[in-house]
Amino acid sequence: MSDAAQPSAAEVRAAAEAVKAALDRHLDAVERRSGEDDAAVYAAFDELAAAAEAYDELLYETYDEVTPFEIPGSDGLPAYAGPEEPSALSVLIRRDYTVVEPQRLLSQAQRIADLDPGSATEPGAAQSPSRPGGNAAAAVVGSSVHAALGVLFGEYEPDEIASRHKEFGLEEGDSTLWVAAAEEPPEPGEWLAAPFEQADPQHVVCRFDVSSVFDEELDFEDESDEDVEDVADDEDVEDDEDVVVVVASDEDEDVDAEGDEGANGTRRGNGSGRGGAAADPELEVMDRER
Repeated sequence: MSDAAQPSAAEVRAAAEAVKAALDRHLDAVERRSGEDDAAVYAAFDELAAAAEAYDELLYETYDEVTPFEIPGSDGLPAYAGPEEPSALSVLIRRDYTVVEPQRLLSQAQRIADLDPGSATEPGAAQSPSRPGGNAAAAVVGSSVHAALGVLFGEYEPDEIASRHKEFGLEEGDSTLWVAAAEEPPEPGEWLAAPFEQADPQHVVCRFDVSSVFDEELDFEDESDEDVEDVADDEDVEDDEDVVVVVASDEDEDVDAEGDEGANGTRRGNGSGRGGAAADPELEVMDRER
């Protein structure tokens, strides 16, 4: 806990009472809901989540304790507040990478520079941190990660880099793409100084996210399904152990051929019982009586 002023016990108690009141309001809203998407239920849910979060924070700050509550985050977008008929669009893309093989990245960039020397000398292609104001040609492409990245992203489109990231010594991380609506297109050069500051989630028409956490969730669901199937298979095996399979011996076939049929009305075929020994007709009678 920090040395800042700690909440009083009365504040923690008041926060707990607020949670209780929010629980009552949420239950009332659920009991009176008018449909699947009742606005009152959503509002009560948000109030309960906020009250529980406030109580959890005060409890931790005061007593260094936590609650078992987990407040779900909102994965969706806020309510759309952009133009109904947009005349312009902005597409914002973010892709994260980890440089896992720097030498491979440097070699690929050096190969590109050797084949096309102009790729390392184009004005503004990449800035060298060791030479402020200079471009990537001021550094040796094959020995500077910054220069190599400038050459790589200057030569290839982002989509191609994403599809060939392993060739360049990169490992993909999370990525997202937002399509935002605008009333009118911006003036040329208007946002170049701060290209991402004007991104407004309320103007986003749609978004597409890629993350390994989604794969982990699917893997967990698959494992859960496999566990259920394994339990069901085990139960089937246990049930099968209670069943005694009786197969007639060769001598019984002669009797069957004269017109005798099994208890279920179908002819018994050749085979062996559990353990490979032929079944005794007396055992068959005993089993039917059971």
